[in-house]
Amino acid sequence: FFTARKGIRRRRRLVEIIRPRRQHVASGQDRGAPQRSWHSVDCSKTESPQNVPNFHDKYGNIVLLGGALFCVSIWGYVATQTGIEWNLSPVGRVTPKEWREK
Repeated sequence: FFTARKGIRRRRRLVEIIRPRRQHVASGQDRGAPQRSWHSVDCSKTESPQNVPNFHDKYGNIVLLGGALFCVSIWGYVATQTGIEWNLSPVGRVTPKEWREK
């Protein structure tokens, strides 16, 4: 009996919390910050595609070389220091079984 009453109280509290929000959403109002419209952007102030530098012009090859160096160093560590047995070639380790007569 006590747990049932506790459940009813909890449900009533949730309804009290949810009901005002549900009415708020149904009315179409939004309490958040106003959203920018794409139509309000003035295209005359934006740069033309010819003047916009792309990623390589803006950041240079240093970023690409840094990423390559990072990748090679991590894989070098994994290949040499973690003790993984790679089993690249079975030559010399696998011997065929002898044929058996049935």
